[in-house]
Amino acid sequence: MRKRNLKNHLKDLNSDMTQVIDTNKYIEFVRQTTSPASSDFAQLLSRLTELEATADADVPRLLTAALGMSAEAGEFTEVVKKIILQGKPYNEENAFHLKRELGDICWYLSQAFMALDTNFEEILKMNYEKLSARYPEGTFDVYRSENRVEGDL
Repeated sequence: MRKRNLKNHLKDLNSDMTQVIDTNKYIEFVRQTTSPASSDFAQLLSRLTELEATADADVPRLLTAALGMSAEAGEFTEVVKKIILQGKPYNEENAFHLKRELGDICWYLSQAFMALDTNFEEILKMNYEKLSARYPEGTFDVYRSENRVEGDL
């Protein structure tokens, strides 16, 4: 960004920071844009029952996997954050800690495999096929990473 544009950009940022946000209106917006299953226990219970009964979803394992993987990934990330940003040493002890967190992630990943009736090999194969289609030359490409073809999740 050129110097003049940067100055205008900073001026705009400063003026945005001085605007008052009506937090009550924002809370009402959040309330209105929240799904029934996210805000009402009876609706949540109904949805969970529907998923178990009609969709054959293994809700307890899916929930265990989703909550566990995100929690353990957060613990892994916390160690990396402290090493990179806060001066914690990258040493054998901290590498061991990271490996232990990866083991916990694998445990929850296995819960997801069971919930989805799959295994690590199938998921790796699917991932390989997806990335091979995205990067047919076999190397990373910034454009392709940002501009996906339809269906490339």
